Amino acid sequence: MGCPPGCEGTVFPEGEKEKVLIDFGAIRETVIGNFYGGEKETAAKMFSDGLNNRVMLGRLPPGASIGLHSHEKSSEAVYILQGTGKALYDGEEEALSAGVCHYCPKHHSHSLINNGGEDLLFFAVVAEQ
Repeated sequence: MGCPPGCEGTVFPEGEKEKVLIDFGAIRETVIGNFYGGEKETAAKMFSDGLNNRVMLGRLPPGASIGLHSHEKSSEAVYILQGTGKALYDGEEEALSAGVCHYCPKHHSHSLINNGGEDLLFFAVVAEQ
């Protein structure tokens, strides 16, 4: 599944694909309403290598979610930096808190929900396979 509208973020400039440093301080935050059909807004600083591999520093305010979506050509790892929430993964619920990493392998579906009282901050990597 490709990146939905609004999540293009920053891409390697032509000829600079060797760079490995991603400076999130230099990437503008994008706000996406109802990301994958979720609730409220997702704020994210996104980087793409132009090959459908993405790295994201994201923020979900209380009550916000990233809607249920499947990874048919990629996998995704989501590391929680701050806050509490839950992931819905193949019909099961997983509790999320700082220091926990949720992983969604290729050919599976998941959703991320902030059911806590503060912003849910996370770092996510989507790897094309």
